[in-house]
Amino acid sequence: MNITCFAQRVSLSLLLLTAPAAWASQMAIPSPPQLAAKSYVLMDAASGNVLIEENADERLPPASLTKLMTAYLATLDINRGQIKQTDMVRISEKAWRMGGSKMFVEVGKEVSVDDLLHGIIIQSGNDASVAIAEHIAGSEEAFADMMNSTAQRLGMDNSQFRNATGWPDPDHYSSAKDMARLARAIIFEDPQHYAIYAQKEFLWNGIKQPNRNLLLWRDKTVDGLKTGHTDEAGYCLVSSAVRDGMRLISVVFGTNSEQARAAETQKLLTYGFRFFETRTFYQKGAELAKTQVWKGATRQLKAGLASDLTLTMAKGQLDKLQAGMTLNPQLIAPIQQGDVIGKVEVKLGDEVVHSADLIALETVEEGGLFRRLWDSIRLFFFGLFN
Repeated sequence: MNITCFAQRVSLSLLLLTAPAAWASQMAIPSPPQLAAKSYVLMDAASGNVLIEENADERLPPASLTKLMTAYLATLDINRGQIKQTDMVRISEKAWRMGGSKMFVEVGKEVSVDDLLHGIIIQSGNDASVAIAEHIAGSEEAFADMMNSTAQRLGMDNSQFRNATGWPDPDHYSSAKDMARLARAIIFEDPQHYAIYAQKEFLWNGIKQPNRNLLLWRDKTVDGLKTGHTDEAGYCLVSSAVRDGMRLISVVFGTNSEQARAAETQKLLTYGFRFFETRTFYQKGAELAKTQVWKGATRQLKAGLASDLTLTMAKGQLDKLQAGMTLNPQLIAPIQQGDVIGKVEVKLGDEVVHSADLIALETVEEGGLFRRLWDSIRLFFFGLFN
């Protein structure tokens, strides 16, 4: 039986993740806006909590939103040292012949990885996307396999990629929620390259092209991410903004114009920033408690969380939650760093609204023979009286 070893009232208020509309009503805030879009989602970036969603898991053609994954894989390889931004990429005939939006690279010429990355993100270049895919994986088909492996790692369960551009293919699809997950990874894993998404224009080969994300001009708090459009997909937009230290990610699929995708996105962002806030209450790796260890080289073990405990809350409701911690009653060495040894729970009244594993922050090896024998005797009598 678990024993409660730590309980503390904390000043927080939590959005109910499974039923945001119901909570909105309960907390006296207006219902979320209804958008003229096939699918959409509003996510808090820090916590990953979904504030608003409509058909958010529906599999739809993502058009050039696909290039978020293409650019993400390129930056991963740069950060791993597998490619360099200064590497020169020879443009294949396949890349040069790509239709749709283009960076206007020339067949047989060499272009740097850095320029191609800007061409993908800002100009939405299909030619640049194929060129970088071939440089990284040898072929666009092999690159698509990498895209799908990465999607699986990120929990993008409703996504499947067949190319690096978003060129229409019946087996190429994603969802609003999956794109929000991908945007979250891009934002937090590589802030340096994420800055490219805020650039309003890029000049290449004498041609200056603007970023198609209209919100970069209309809302100074918006700093990314990517637009997409095909006849089948409609007008799509993944966007992110920061106000007063809070970052939101919005995704809309299937609006009917460039102006509409910007306007519908603005509705989501306005609602989210107006009525919700996000706080981190416990930091990853911070010591939250010490607990006794039996038969170990040391007597005590530090306990904490494997990731930040961050919650998204309705504004003005900061004194209604309680946080408590329970630890396994008999921790016996050896214990490895990262082992689950208990649980942290956040409650609203009697209802648990968030929980996270409590882990060992350090390794405790087995103690000597005498320590193990003595603790065995103590545990025997402890069991008799408890």
